[in-house]
Amino acid sequence: QVQLVESGGGLVQTGGSLRLSCTATGGTFSNVPMGWFRQAPGKAREFVAAISWAGDRTSYADSVKGRFSIFRDNAKNVAYLQMNNLEPEDTAVYYCAADPPWTIATITQAEMYDYWGQGTQVTVSS
Repeated sequence: QVQLVESGGGLVQTGGSLRLSCTATGGTFSNVPMGWFRQAPGKAREFVAAISWAGDRTSYADSVKGRFSIFRDNAKNVAYLQMNNLEPEDTAVYYCAADPPWTIATITQAEMYDYWGQGTQVTVSS
């Protein structure tokens, strides 16, 4: 059974950095787009970033542009989210997801992703 497993979350102070990892097990996601979403308490799940299967195209939510970076290592079946200059507003559960159609309209929509991890908590203290 194919699964996505996130890791790397934790507690960090404002201005700090974290790197999240998303590892595919039981199969490969090296030939599909992947994305990261987040959900804060009482809020809807929101798009954070996405990357094409080859890693040559990326997309970011405006709120994280210039601070977050998505990249992948297809040989290791891992996708990453490097988060710098973190703010309390970034506090949320972060989810990785895979296999949406790669269009501007679809990569930001959670319902277009077929596979999801269980999430990892990121807490940024002020």
